[in-house]
Amino acid sequence: MNNSCGFSAILSDFLKNKISTEYREKLFYQIRKLMKIGVLSDIHGNHYALTEVLKAATHEKVDRLLVLGDIVGYYYHPNKLLEQLNDWDYLLIKGNHEDILLNIISGTIKESVIRAKYGSGHQKAIEQLSKTQLETLCNAPERRMLEIDNIKILMCHGSPWSTDYYLYPDTQKKVLDKCEQPEIDIVLTGHSHHAFFYKAGRSILINAGSVGQNRNTGGLASWALINTDNGSIQLKSTPYDVTQLIDEIERMDPDNIYLKYILTRNRK
Repeated sequence: MNNSCGFSAILSDFLKNKISTEYREKLFYQIRKLMKIGVLSDIHGNHYALTEVLKAATHEKVDRLLVLGDIVGYYYHPNKLLEQLNDWDYLLIKGNHEDILLNIISGTIKESVIRAKYGSGHQKAIEQLSKTQLETLCNAPERRMLEIDNIKILMCHGSPWSTDYYLYPDTQKKVLDKCEQPEIDIVLTGHSHHAFFYKAGRSILINAGSVGQNRNTGGLASWALINTDNGSIQLKSTPYDVTQLIDEIERMDPDNIYLKYILTRNRK
């Protein structure tokens, strides 16, 4: 399942404006060295979902992953997530749940309060991850700007102005338009667990949704695929089996109804 939107016009205009005719052929060769970018967000300890997404990414011949934060929280296997991601060329920023994790570690927030709302995922991260891994997650940047194949990308978790600001498909147009960034072609976000894209002035806003906790349909992992060769953006939905994860919830967080409900929501 996927939705797609072309941004070949942006690439074409960008190249015409910045590259001489005689150099363009050489640059297109360089572009084709790295054609596909997978965008993942809000995995939330759900290695069952990530396993299927990475299989799909392998099938799509993805070259690099951009991970928009919230490795931890809700579910139970952040250690396995990091092991899986280590097999890939990936860049990481932190999300609001890494900030929550840091606050638990520092004693700013009681773990019991977080567990009552979000489940045992943060505590599992503290138990499973090494000091170095915890520091890597908690000290990751909130935003990251990079250039891939001459396309300028801004990685965010919530929005360009706040890690904890939620952007939805029905967010007011004037708010979505604020996501336009000078000199940025693509703005990447997650956080709301709802996937969509939007043309914000000269920038394309992509919310990749959530790998680990899709809030539209349970058992579907949302992510995005950018193909710089043909100028396409796809919002991907990869199915996975929630059975084992539901069993874990019933053992570890039996009183948290939401954790199980969201995995079965709107499933046929």
